[in-house]
Amino acid sequence: MRALVYGGAFNPPTAAHIALAEFACQKTDSDCVIFVPTKMTYIRDDQGKDFAFGNEERLAMLKKVAEDKAWMIISDYELKAEEQPRTYTTLCHLRDLGYECRLLFGSDKLTELEHGWKYMDEIFNEFGVVCMQRSNDDCERIIDSDPFLKQYRDRIELLDTPDKYQNYSSSRIRRLLRSENPDGDELRRLLPEELHGLIPEKR
Repeated sequence: MRALVYGGAFNPPTAAHIALAEFACQKTDSDCVIFVPTKMTYIRDDQGKDFAFGNEERLAMLKKVAEDKAWMIISDYELKAEEQPRTYTTLCHLRDLGYECRLLFGSDKLTELEHGWKYMDEIFNEFGVVCMQRSNDDCERIIDSDPFLKQYRDRIELLDTPDKYQNYSSSRIRRLLRSENPDGDELRRLLPEELHGLIPEKR
């Protein structure tokens, strides 16, 4: 089964996470997208996020969204690990389960790959990547000007993503949830429909 592996905080998952993953699945002729939420301790301590929903909360949110989506698979592999696994380890685990994997991420990650990620040579060589390109990111220029990325150009598939999802973010949702008078309409716009009314305010 051809799978795109989509790791991240999903803190919480946004409507853009879901829509863009489905878009990428269709455009790459993949069979599924495997969402792999990271551990709460990694989000809070390593990434320094202002707030992290618990492991089980984020897992439950993703599973709720996935209930009627055959293309969407949720993995708790990283949540159950004793320590936060490296992305390469997760890809190897999913490959061992029988998936033909490629890594899926947004174009904001491109410039981080050489120095911010471990085992990127192995990820490129053994799996390949799909990069969701935002309209304001010139990924071809970024790749051509970066010797590390340029050597793996044939292992990077670029996808132009719909402009309507450019300004969706989990951090925006968290700010709304902590505000004195959250904008309910804005929350409903940013959240997947399946989560409307399920995330308590005043986090």
